[in-house]
Amino acid sequence: MIFASCVPAKKTSVSDIQGSIPVSSIKFLDEYVLPNNLIFQNTWVGGLSGIDYNKQEKCFYFICDERSATSAARFYKAAIDLDNFKIDSIRFLSVHDLRNAKSDTFPSEKIDPPHATDPESIRYNSATQSLVWCSEGDKAMRLGRMIYQNPCIYEMRLNGNFLDSFYLPQNVQVYKENIGVRNNSVLEGLSFTNDHKFLWTSMEGPIHEDGPLASPVYANAPVRFIKFDATTRKPVAQYGYLLDAVAHPPAKENDFFVNGVSEILGLGGERFLVLERSFTKGIAGCVIKIFLADFSKATNVMEVKSLYENSNYSPSSKKLILKLNDTNRYIDNVEGVSFGPVLPNGHQSLILISDNNFNFSQKSQIFLFEIIP
Repeated sequence: MIFASCVPAKKTSVSDIQGSIPVSSIKFLDEYVLPNNLIFQNTWVGGLSGIDYNKQEKCFYFICDERSATSAARFYKAAIDLDNFKIDSIRFLSVHDLRNAKSDTFPSEKIDPPHATDPESIRYNSATQSLVWCSEGDKAMRLGRMIYQNPCIYEMRLNGNFLDSFYLPQNVQVYKENIGVRNNSVLEGLSFTNDHKFLWTSMEGPIHEDGPLASPVYANAPVRFIKFDATTRKPVAQYGYLLDAVAHPPAKENDFFVNGVSEILGLGGERFLVLERSFTKGIAGCVIKIFLADFSKATNVMEVKSLYENSNYSPSSKKLILKLNDTNRYIDNVEGVSFGPVLPNGHQSLILISDNNFNFSQKSQIFLFEIIP
């Protein structure tokens, strides 16, 4: 039986519930790995960095973070078929180009870097039957010149056509000076509240004003979560969230390491599941932790210039719910999380995906979990 397409009437999906979703623990159920050479409608399937569920159509949306290298920047519509508590199959249904305000596709960063895009997260708005997605922007040397491109949050139709954009606050924009956002440490997570009145987004790492990035010896680096009015598309608040330290020290002094927020998922009210992803060069895979964060008592820091110099604020609370590495399996670059269909026992499913970076040494993993109330 395929439970993704047949759910008993007595069971309810998380999107039906307006209150806060209780989470006492998260139980691993299954893993499914997509082939690294998977081609769908003349596009290379990989770089899957965001996922969300459309309960009405019983389908998922996957966003691809390829910067139009082999095909135009795009997202996929897919079905994840469950058989009891396992993933039976994953069927890609359609692919759609992301489009800008001029209704054009985004060019490759190798041809026109100022107008390329770096998609990271995607969310479905059932109230408007539209999608939102975010791009990290760019601050790097491309084709012999520095590119200064602001991050963005776009609203689009289900076919990828542009609808509107959100207004980003000045402190999360790109500047020539060492202020504002750092390159590749910007908008990674998106989540609507259950009533779709607000859209939240999360930074991957601290802005310059909020101090240094997390390191193996530095925990509690503050990152900003931004709350938007989903109707006006304007920011109404910012809150601080404190990162864990990088999980593993590098073998060599100058080797790369990072820990940051890779995605968020609203549970109702101001409670979120928060994915932290830690990576250290030379160590296989990533360390992925899922935290339960509560912003109900956090301070609105929208007017606070520096969370590093000013500690007179309350960040969100956070509680570790699951370390994926404790499932005793290889864990790759997990960047997406979404609710899925209700399981046979009436519990809510949770789907996680990893971005293989179009690298044949990495995996596009889809994980199935059960939320224990």
